[in-house]
Amino acid sequence: MKRESNVMHNTLFRFVKQVASLAQKLTDAALMELSDPAGNGFAGWKHAVLLYLREHMSAEYEEIIDWAEEMERVRAVLNLQRGEFPAPSTLCKAFKRASMTVWRQLLRRSAELLDQNGHAAIDATYFDRQQASSHYLRRIDRSVKTIQTTFLVDTAEGAILDLHCSTKWPDETKIGPKVALRNAGDLRSLAADKGYDDMSFREELRNAGIRPLIKHRVFAPYDHAHNARIDDELYGQRSQTESVNSSIKRSHGFAVRARDWFRQFREITLIAGVYNVEQAIER
Repeated sequence: MKRESNVMHNTLFRFVKQVASLAQKLTDAALMELSDPAGNGFAGWKHAVLLYLREHMSAEYEEIIDWAEEMERVRAVLNLQRGEFPAPSTLCKAFKRASMTVWRQLLRRSAELLDQNGHAAIDATYFDRQQASSHYLRRIDRSVKTIQTTFLVDTAEGAILDLHCSTKWPDETKIGPKVALRNAGDLRSLAADKGYDDMSFREELRNAGIRPLIKHRVFAPYDHAHNARIDDELYGQRSQTESVNSSIKRSHGFAVRARDWFRQFREITLIAGVYNVEQAIER
């Protein structure tokens, strides 16, 4: 039992150390968004570490502060003594204050911990928004019960490169180009199912130097011919997105905890970054 406890603590310490290294490389603007505006000296990267750790451990703000204060090696990484940690409300405000840009930066850096080959896949999944009480839902007149999340995944080791969140469930052919093209410099090919079947999308990918691996809906014999020319091995790696979706929901649940849509988007982006770090320290 003691050995298992030591292994768990070592894994948690490696996680904290890795996130601290990533967070300290954020741009000055991102660190300013995370930092406490009261000027109490609690750096933005430390907020990021504790927020990542909270998601990794599926803990509440109070629990993660109490746990971190008791771990000597974690205090050493954060350069904090007991009693110097922020109040739970301060940590919560840091999460609210930081924009999606901050979490995207951390997500991108976390993806660099895993090997990448430039062959990516894209697919959508859904997260439940029904964690809030029915009274709260009635009060804000909220009817959207799920968030559509589109993940862009590199197929080498399943690194999540980028994502897109929406409460409106937009057409996949509208989201695909937005996500893929802002990562064009890192992609050699992109695999997607027939939901992304759109000639203009394929043309945009080709113009950006990305090979489209998107199955055609079959309406005529030539559609069979188009599909036959797709590299089966590369296209088959599209299943990586399904594996990532499944793994995230097994580890972090099917529902988001935040109540406001903008915080829910940030929470999902944070979860994706946590997933990348978890995969990296397991290897």
